[in-house]
Amino acid sequence: MLQVIRFHLDESVSNAIAEGLRLRKIDVTTSPEEGLIGASDEEQIAFALSGTRVIFTFDDDFLQLHQIGITHAGIVYTRQGSRSIGEIIRSLILIWECLDPDYMMGRVEFI
Repeated sequence: MLQVIRFHLDESVSNAIAEGLRLRKIDVTTSPEEGLIGASDEEQIAFALSGTRVIFTFDDDFLQLHQIGITHAGIVYTRQGSRSIGEIIRSLILIWECLDPDYMMGRVEFI
């Protein structure tokens, strides 16, 4: 069976992005839904890793964690305010369509 990326959106990400992905049948969790509001970045990464979920975030602290070698299932990052919600959704769909979880393991993609 083909493996597809599943996403986790951290607490800074608009729920509209989650809804846009879900409309396209993409598996996504969010920090508020998972009771992770206020959780540390390390806890967010651990949650996402446990479910082999790629984190989408605006928080550049995740990039620092990647740089120091924290194990993660993948990070997708963009600077807050640099893209519209529609552009973010389209970019995440493209990642979902073109990449697989094994490729994303331990990688950062910038959109």
